[in-house]
Amino acid sequence: MQVVILAGGLGTRLSEETVNVPKPMVRIGQDPIIVHLMKYYASYGHTDFVIALGYKGDVIKEYFSNIGIHRSNVEVSLSSQTTKIVKPLQEDWKVKLIDTGADAGTGGRLLALQNQLNDDFLMTYGDGLSDVDLNELIATHKKHGRIATVTAVRPPSRFGSLEIENGKVSRFSEKLPEEAGWINGGFFYLNKSICDYISDTAEMFERKPIETIAESGQLTAHQHEGFWQPMDTLRDKMALEEIWQQGSAPWAR
Repeated sequence: MQVVILAGGLGTRLSEETVNVPKPMVRIGQDPIIVHLMKYYASYGHTDFVIALGYKGDVIKEYFSNIGIHRSNVEVSLSSQTTKIVKPLQEDWKVKLIDTGADAGTGGRLLALQNQLNDDFLMTYGDGLSDVDLNELIATHKKHGRIATVTAVRPPSRFGSLEIENGKVSRFSEKLPEEAGWINGGFFYLNKSICDYISDTAEMFERKPIETIAESGQLTAHQHEGFWQPMDTLRDKMALEEIWQQGSAPWAR
């Protein structure tokens, strides 16, 4: 299936990393997080990518235009000024890089891609990782036949929980994920008709468009209890980096 990746946000809460590169290009290990995402989708056979560019989109264009050099061994002849890729990439991906506007909202980016979209497609954001089973996501969508399916996840626990009685802490524990409810995990199956719910380029898909789709009974939830981690802050980035360095990344393929 076609995979749309929204990769145009400013990443202001990760400004330590995003002064010179857009957030999807922040590295986890040796690869930008967007490459981790694409490898994950490709492991399920989805290799037709459309990347919606915005903030510093030229950095993403340069990377994919020269991905063989960035991710392979190269041999350079200084006298002839030629470069040879010693070990070609194994990935057989098709990647479209589409400028969707520096100031567009997530809904506006989808609207800008309207002529590029297949009737049905997968969509995610370029700044989060998960081990959601994409086959199960697709099966959930097809079972219910609505125009949109969102992966519902539990938010990561960030704060401990205190039980206090008369000024004394009687119990201290980490907040369990299941106590936090369900949130938008960012892994979608969408029908192209969702563009009919987006009115202008500044609109955020997660606000009025998706709220209207839900109110009309056309939004299905695919509940995922496994790993999910966004990269909104430097702390999030460091958490993902630690998981990667331990060699236990649930998303690794």
